[in-house]
Formats: sequence, structure tokens, C-alpha cells
Amino acid sequence: MKSFNAKPWLLPQPVLIIGTYDENGVPNAMNAAWAGQANMNVITISLGNHKTTSNLNDCSEFTVAFASKETMVASDYVGIVSQKNHPDKMQKSGLTHEKAPNVNAPVFTDYPMTFECRIKEKLYESETGYFIVAEIINILVDEKYLAEDDKPDVEKMNLITFDPIHMGYIALGERVGQAFGEGKKLK
Repeated sequence: MKSFNAKPWLLPQPVLIIGTYDENGVPNAMNAAWAGQANMNVITISLGNHKTTSNLNDCSEFTVAFASKETMVASDYVGIVSQKNHPDKMQKSGLTHEKAPNVNAPVFTDYPMTFECRIKEKLYESETGYFIVAEIINILVDEKYLAEDDKPDVEKMNLITFDPIHMGYIALGERVGQAFGEGKKLK
């Protein structure tokens, strides 16, 4: 095996779009990849010093949308362009939005699934950013992405993952097995 020094290569890395309002109620979206689910209704996200972190300092509520093949261009754009320097960022992204039903944040309706969240705790705050620990208040799923059992169908969503090794996006694939079932073959 070839050896590498420590790198941010935990895979897969979700492509998440963090939605906030600024001090004037203007929606903002930011692409974030370093995140994970920490508990049944808790997520953690590492954020640098961005317009989004300023917005979160003013209001602890936000949304987290999951990027798809269909939203890849807009998702990448909101990750490389700062609303600090480009006030027309959201208009240029082409993303549509509405107010979230349960938190004071925008829902970008182009995405298949969105978490409504509230910050519980900020960790390691500095001028370069911080980690947030947030409670998932509610989950919104576009009905066209529901399966026959009326639950979200991940395969229909065409979600993408960030490839930090080659700096690209990879589409998640098809179901290959049943969790808590495949291992039973070895019992």
C-alpha cells in the first residue's frame, strides 16, 4: 500500500448548500463539504470565515440542502463566489428560494432534500471560522423524490459527493445491498 500524510479524504464527502439570510433578509447560499451527522438529529459542519458565518452570528437558524447532478453548476458557483464581493450572487446562481417553514432561513427549492437547522453550539471560534453543532428541526423533501413507501428515495435524487483527492464531483450510484442484511449471509 502507498502511504500518504494526513489529508481531508474522509469519503464520501457530501456537497451541502448552507442557506442563510443576511442582516437585510437577503438569502445567501454557500457550498460546504466538511460535515457529518453526529447523532439522530444533530449535524456538525466546519465553516471558514464567510458571509455565511457572519449571517450565522446574527441568526442561528439555517438550512442545509443536498446537491445533485442537476444542481451541480449552481452549487459549485455558490462555493467559489462570495456574496461579500458579489451582491448579485444569488440571482446569478439561478437558484430559486422561499422562506423555510420552521426556521428563519431560505429553502432553495431546486434541491431534492433540505434540513432545517438551528445552531446548538459553536466550537473553536476564531477569525478563520468555527465548527457548528446544529439540531435538525425538520427535513423537507420534494415529493418527486419520494419512493413508493412515501419516504425519500436517495437513488432518485442523483446526489453528488465531493472528491477532495482530484477536486471533482462524483454522482452517487445505485443501491448495491440491504444494510443490516447483507452480513447475515456470513452468519
